[in-house]
This record gives sequence, structure tokens and C-alpha cells, in this order.
Amino acid sequence: MQKIFEAVLVAAMIVAPVGVAAQGNAQGNEDGDAVLLIAKPELRDPEYRQTVLYVTPTTSDRHIGVIINRPTTRSLASLFPEHEPSKKVIDPVFFGGPFGQSAVFAVVRSKTNPGGGAGAHAQDHDIAARGHRGGQINESTPNDARYYVGYVGWRPGELRQEIDRGLWYVIDADPDLLFRKEPKGMWEELVRRARQLTAQAPYSGYVLALAR
Repeated sequence: MQKIFEAVLVAAMIVAPVGVAAQGNAQGNEDGDAVLLIAKPELRDPEYRQTVLYVTPTTSDRHIGVIINRPTTRSLASLFPEHEPSKKVIDPVFFGGPFGQSAVFAVVRSKTNPGGGAGAHAQDHDIAARGHRGGQINESTPNDARYYVGYVGWRPGELRQEIDRGLWYVIDADPDLLFRKEPKGMWEELVRRARQLTAQAPYSGYVLALAR
């Protein structure tokens, strides 16, 4: 996994569409749909071991995502002590990945474009790059987002290679998981689900799209 330059990331909206079939099934995703990556037990890298990632394609066969099952002990208010709306956020900040840890990113639950650094919008969720001083997302609806420090990025073709190496299960994105209050046990649950789905449909449409 290679770092996508942070300047590019912060400058643009990272679109994170949730597919219409987002019930955790292995039906074919249309190109551009977000997916969940579940680390296979064989993946021993300490940064990604037993992780669940919410991932979306960007441009030129690049992909970007956040780890959704690693809460930290930090609050948003501890990162932005001078920013009053940050003090209203209840959930802890999550560790989103090893890249771009000088920035905070938000997965936003919104039916309209959330603004404040966001660009294109798709269905009910977006990943938006946030500056170091917070922004309009947590100004207006501070608890309608989950906040992450860092992200995971893949250069063109890298995610396809990792899937070919057998590092990840791939299933459709499940919106309910993005805001689950207690992520403990999520990885084990999704490994079981992914194994069942793989047995039923070994090649999801998303994986086939990556193989083109």
C-alpha cells in the first residue's frame, strides 16, 4: 500500500458511495461503489491485522478508505480544544489508517452535500477531508459524522494485486457498520459473513471489475 499524496487528498472530496445493494451481500457492485475489505486471518501485518476497511475508488484506478473498527481513546475535542462544536461529539476518534495522520477525516451521514471541504455526494455517506481546525460538518451536525485520523490509500492496480494475493475478503458496503457504536467483534462477524458469501458466489462483481 503506497501513500497517496496528502495534498491531493485534502484538496478534493473523496467520494464514498454506498451501493444500492449494500446489505453485505456478494452481488455485483457497479463501478464506483464503496465496498468493505475484511482482512483475512492470513494477513499478519500489524497495521492491518483483523481490520475492516470502508473503501471507495477515486480516479485512475486508485482507491482510498478508512479502518472502521479501531476506535482510539482520544476525543475530537482533545484534538481541537479551541473548537466548541468538537466538544459536542460523543464518539471517540477512530484510527483510519497509517497515512495522512496530520489530518482528520469524516464519514458523514447526510442526504445533502455536507459542504466544508466536501465535493461530490453519493446517497447517504461521504468521506470528506477536514482541515486541522475542523469545519462546517461538525459545526452543524457534529454527531452525524464519524471522525478518523489517517487513511489507507492504494496506487493504481495495488488493491487488485492485494486481493489476488488473498489478503482481503470483499463484500458490499453496509451503511449500518459505519456508525456502529461498539465495533468490538466486527471483524470476526464479517469474516464469517464473507466466508459464507464467498462459498455462495466466489467472484463478486467488484473483484471482476478490478480484474479488468
